[in-house]
Amino acid sequence: MSPSSPDDPLRERAPLPQTLERPPRGRVLLLAPHADDDVLGAGGTCALHAAQGDPVHVLVVYDGAVGDPQRRHEPAELRALRQREARAGGAHLGLCAYEFWGYPEGHVPLPAQLLEGAQRLARRIRELEVDTLYAPWAGEHHLDHHVLARSTRLALALAGFHGHAWGYEVWTPLVPTLVVDITSVFAQKVAALREHESQLAYRDILHKGLALSAQRAMYLAPEARHGEGFAPLGEPFGSDRALLGAPR
Repeated sequence: MSPSSPDDPLRERAPLPQTLERPPRGRVLLLAPHADDDVLGAGGTCALHAAQGDPVHVLVVYDGAVGDPQRRHEPAELRALRQREARAGGAHLGLCAYEFWGYPEGHVPLPAQLLEGAQRLARRIRELEVDTLYAPWAGEHHLDHHVLARSTRLALALAGFHGHAWGYEVWTPLVPTLVVDITSVFAQKVAALREHESQLAYRDILHKGLALSAQRAMYLAPEARHGEGFAPLGEPFGSDRALLGAPR
């Protein structure tokens, strides 16, 4: 019986992920839907990138204005606050290059809007000469995370990207094909998250957001305590493929 046979009782086993103590060298682009997702999803891995001298550029796509349901801050004040929190958090990880696009949250873009955003991102990928990219994985239930994954897949195709493109988890766990040991920088990740006081006021992201890191260490050496899991970002969604032929 072949391993791919529908009658193979082992065919639904999850793959054993590749494990790394250090990520590959090169120029890195870390895409975050909101300030704090950069830390939660791939903050430890990007801290390792920074420690080995890799240029890491963080691009926060949405304005974060929805992250204050009790309206403790005026919208403009909140946007500025969340940018300050992002930079302060990144400093703990050795990340200093931050860029904020300020798109509004909480909606599904029309095809023309999706294409415009993907084209803009494709240009940025080429300008930064990215070798490794991190973004939310497509299975994220959070709408903004899922939309960014969709846009990123399209942008990678538009850019003709041939590097490494990894999806990370925040709200929705993925089945990892890569796990990076972040034990040595986990304290920095915790310190980075503590800077996001505007979000800690509503949700204990220190406890809930970091829970997966301990489980991911199951794949690592016995002495490892924390890991970050990733899966390939994949190809553009089927319904978006038609946009690849649109004028750029």
